[in-house]
This record gives sequence, structure tokens and C-alpha cells, in this order.
Amino acid sequence: MSEVVTPEKVRIRITVNDTAHDLLVEPRTLLADLLRGELELTGTHVGCEQGVCGACTVLVDGAATRSCLVFAAQLDGATVRTVESLAGADGTLHPIQQAFHENHGLQCGFCTPGMLMGACELLERTTAPEPDDVREALGGNLCRCTGYQNIVKSVCAAGAALATERNGQA
Repeated sequence: MSEVVTPEKVRIRITVNDTAHDLLVEPRTLLADLLRGELELTGTHVGCEQGVCGACTVLVDGAATRSCLVFAAQLDGATVRTVESLAGADGTLHPIQQAFHENHGLQCGFCTPGMLMGACELLERTTAPEPDDVREALGGNLCRCTGYQNIVKSVCAAGAALATERNGQA
């Protein structure tokens, strides 16, 4: 349980992209606002602010989560991964990002961080998703540009690349 420091602030300890943070937050602070404002991780996009569009999807303890619906104070002790965690320190794209690039899985890019993180969760559960698996996993993420076909193709390609990597054939 979060330690109440003052009536206006709550202390939380949260790990974001492998970095531990000890923070004082207002109880009403949303995870999306903490990530973007306090931690300056602006890759997480805020679209509808109602959990409908999926643009703000991050992984909380491995589960795809709408960061616009979760209070930061609820996440004391949690581990959060954002889209910034995907690329290597040297800028090398993660296989999911590379597949989106190669298969034209993005256009304007607004939905892309949420799509990538939802795909990341799926590909951590299954190494070779079928197109219907991808559609199910990303069904709550809205894209106004692509028509979804290339997003599904991208996630399936990323799954194949990750499976090859895991088998040591990369």
C-alpha cells in the first residue's frame, strides 16, 4: 500500500524502463501524466483519455494497460515498460519496431506506441501468433490511418523474427 506523506501527496516506488523511481505524486495523477510530465517519457501518447483508443498503452507488470485509466498511486512497487524501452541504447530498433517499419505498419504514428506495446505483450506470450491472435490482442487499439492489415502483418513478422532470435538463428 502507498505511504501517505501529506494529504496532497503519496509516495510511490515504481520501476519504469528498468529505472527505479521514488516519487511523491498527487493521488489523482494518472500514469500517463506521470510518464509524460514527471518522467518526460513522451512516447506514450494520450488520445481519448477514456481508455478507448489504446494510444497510451504501456506494460504494467507485463500486462498491457491503458495508462490514462490508472492512477500512479495504484502502482507502488510496480514495473512499467513504455515504448522507449524497446529500442537498444545504441538506437537499434527492437524486432517489433523493425517489423512495423519494414511492413508499413504505421502511418501518422499516433497509435503506434500503443500498438507496439500491445504487440510486445502478445509476443511475450506466444512466439508465432496467427493473424486472428493479433487482431484479438490489438482489438482495443484504434488506428485512423492504416486499415490494420499492415499492423497485423507487422506483428506476425515480428513474431517470426523474435522466434528466430530465441532459437539462436539470428
